[in-house]
Amino acid sequence: MTIYTKTGDKGKTSLFDSRRVYKDDMRVEAYGTIDELGASLGLAKNYVEDEEMYDFIHGIQNKLFTVASILATEDPEKVRHHIVEKDIDELEKIIDIYMGRIEDPNCFILNGFGKKAGHLHVSRTVCRRAERRIITLSGHVEIDPLVIKYVNRLSDTLYSMARYSEDREVCVEY
Repeated sequence: MTIYTKTGDKGKTSLFDSRRVYKDDMRVEAYGTIDELGASLGLAKNYVEDEEMYDFIHGIQNKLFTVASILATEDPEKVRHHIVEKDIDELEKIIDIYMGRIEDPNCFILNGFGKKAGHLHVSRTVCRRAERRIITLSGHVEIDPLVIKYVNRLSDTLYSMARYSEDREVCVEY
């Protein structure tokens, strides 16, 4: 099986519903950043020793395929999988778990005291960029509000995991 089709050689790609767009299209930028987030989480989970957190990350990576498929499909009738409120509720439960385990959740911290925390913070920032790309796209096409809500809550989830994973917390001194 070859993975090259040569159909993108002139700078275009196909969306999930077969519409051809330029590779720098806002829609491609949005789902491409979600793809980058999934890859970043794949790296981060290699440093996580906590099986529960590993499983949470693994589940999030799967859910990101749903997000990407929604963003990569122009015709809403052709979207096969959706984000639902239960998905957001699950993220909120994860946030509550990890924020509940932090000693002083009210100070700003310097990021990355430890590899797992560092990688999770990078994933968090990629998530925030994905959210910005989705918001930009939503200014031009209709985006399911639950997708926006999910990605917003996901960045909070990644923050809570990263914060919990710090080998030590160093509060920012102004």
